[in-house]
Amino acid sequence: MNSTIDDVTRSRITDVYGHVPDVLADGLKRCFDQSNPPSTPDELWDHRDVVMITYADQIRESGKSPLDAQRQFLLDHNLDELIRCVHLLPFCPSTSDDGFSVADYLAVDPESGDWDDIKRLGERFDLMYDLVLNHSSQQHRWFQGFLNDEPEYKDFYTTADPSEDLSEVVRPRSLPLLTEFDSASGKRHVWTTFSADQVDLNYANPRVMLAMLETLVEYARRGARIIRLDAIAFLWKEIGTSCLHLPQTHAAVRLMRHVLDVAAPGTIVLTETNVPHAENISYFGDGTDEAHMVYQFSLPPLLLDAIHSGDTGVLQGWMRSLDLPTDRVTYFNFTASHDGIGVRPAEGILPQERVDALVDVAKAHGGRIGMRTKPDGSQSPYELNITYLDAIADRTKVPAAEHAQRFLATQAIMLSMAGVPAVYFHSLVGSPNDIAGVEASGIPRRINRHKYERAELEAALSETGSLQQLVADGYRHLLRVRKQQTQFHPNASQTVLELPTDGLLGFVRQHDDQPALCVLANLSGETRSIDPADLPGQFDLDVLSDESLDQNAPIAMAPYQVRWLKSSSTSDS
Repeated sequence: MNSTIDDVTRSRITDVYGHVPDVLADGLKRCFDQSNPPSTPDELWDHRDVVMITYADQIRESGKSPLDAQRQFLLDHNLDELIRCVHLLPFCPSTSDDGFSVADYLAVDPESGDWDDIKRLGERFDLMYDLVLNHSSQQHRWFQGFLNDEPEYKDFYTTADPSEDLSEVVRPRSLPLLTEFDSASGKRHVWTTFSADQVDLNYANPRVMLAMLETLVEYARRGARIIRLDAIAFLWKEIGTSCLHLPQTHAAVRLMRHVLDVAAPGTIVLTETNVPHAENISYFGDGTDEAHMVYQFSLPPLLLDAIHSGDTGVLQGWMRSLDLPTDRVTYFNFTASHDGIGVRPAEGILPQERVDALVDVAKAHGGRIGMRTKPDGSQSPYELNITYLDAIADRTKVPAAEHAQRFLATQAIMLSMAGVPAVYFHSLVGSPNDIAGVEASGIPRRINRHKYERAELEAALSETGSLQQLVADGYRHLLRVRKQQTQFHPNASQTVLELPTDGLLGFVRQHDDQPALCVLANLSGETRSIDPADLPGQFDLDVLSDESLDQNAPIAMAPYQVRWLKSSSTSDS
């Protein structure tokens, strides 16, 4: 029957399985026949694109579902004028890991709201969803069927004999790789990459692949402009290998991209791979066939290192390496998310002593350190569990105004780099470390996942001169100015300037034949100056401060200042 699928689909499936399983071919044929896709947009993104990362239950308010409470908060603060897309972290029913142990992929957790709430949010914002595809919850109907030996769920999950040599498997956590379960046919040892409650699906079974491809398409039909492939690097398992970035995993991404291109053209595929930079960008494929976007995972630790070490040389050098295979892909730039600040993406870029210094900074500023087990059995830091705001400075020692200035400098750089910027909700509102949340739950990652009552949040944002108010007001200003700069198109060129590495950073963005925009930053605590002759053109207007500059005088850079410079004789439409 699989002769009914087109040649490209056949090729994509064969790349994964070596042949075309009937169940997958027939299922995709039905999926494509039922699709009524819109036309492909002329552009996937432009300079107005800013994503806000948030939980579906981020804000609670009496009489409203959390999803509706958050929508109302965003609209009341006019954030629909500054934020184009809302990334809802996993909103399905879940049994652990703050949503990442999914018990039903096609339902909305009633504690957060329902699909109508998400639809209303989508009337004012574009939407981004997570597809948590490496694993499901133990409580998922599929896993219960697997344990009961129901034929439909035979081999739905990955199992292994604990006597086999699994030492090469790369681990993101320090928990056991296999978890023992009682099934109708006896004890089964199931692969659990992330936790015992997160059981790994078996993509060698084409029925699993079909179920996830159908979910992928359904998410697009239900409003997702961007779909994040969570933990995609771990997807395919093969004993005797690292089980990371295997050829079948890349082939699976190509299949997913193709299915969306056919069934929901214009839907953006974003891969989430918290690994060293060269491995991360491999998910661009050839620039046309895998991810449209990859997370810029090296950016958070490199920015943090630059502002603490006072040396911008490593950051400058890394930025010069950020070439893209085609103009049909781009980076997803961020400094903070629901997870910690990954340190593996700094491997091979930062000297180990500078990585160790970041670990010490996080500890000194009230953070926790997530560890992973390496193949040799040793442990090493995996992520810094701390808000990015508190990682930037010690709030007990640095005045609020300076703390906000330091933090906003890093955000201004992130917002102006080539790619689509993503702002975590807690960065946008200046949330502090949630130490009480960590202590109450015993979960270090809760330090960066505080859930607000709306009245609590409004009170914090209205406290004159507080760090939260300064950050929130400053962030909105950055977003307001950024939206007007067409030079911040994700695919505009980016040229890093040759500036002293004692805290200075500069780069030029230019889109098509428009005038250039020059980004200058001082990430040190000392005043610096820059000779206008070192810039590739004449720039005399700082659009961030609306300050006019003398083209013949040195450009003064206050501590932790960022300038977005243009020529006063030009303007954006």
